[in-house]
Amino acid sequence: SETSYSTKKIYRQKGTGGARHGDRNAPIFRKGGIYKGPTPRSHAHDLPKKFRKLGLCHALSAKAKAGELVVIEAAEAEGKTSVLAKQVKNLGWKRALIIDGAAVNEAFARAAANIDGLDVLPSMGANVYDILKRDTLVLTKAGVEALEARLK
Repeated sequence: SETSYSTKKIYRQKGTGGARHGDRNAPIFRKGGIYKGPTPRSHAHDLPKKFRKLGLCHALSAKAKAGELVVIEAAEAEGKTSVLAKQVKNLGWKRALIIDGAAVNEAFARAAANIDGLDVLPSMGANVYDILKRDTLVLTKAGVEALEARLK
């Protein structure tokens, strides 16, 4: 039961003139349990690996076809948000996702952390939802190689 009461019968079954009751945590009582109340559960849905791989291929193809895919040499910055924000504004990236290689440059990630609409992911973190949600997809050379290896 959801409530912590004793399961002892609150009074005898017969002879009181009152209704029959069991214990205090019955839904009819104040502070009792909730009748057919919500139970916490996961509504997650697992997809097969091949299906997820196909989805990622299609998402990357869609970005390339729409001309929203940009490949850069490397994602590096000296750790200052203002400098990176100025570069992003000059490039015209409003909402961009940057996918780096196996590990993201720590200084770059720190600089990009506080820029609104800019997200940085390692290649293993790349997913269909994040790719399609952003206007621009930016891949580093290392990110391209890692994604190629992942999608082989």
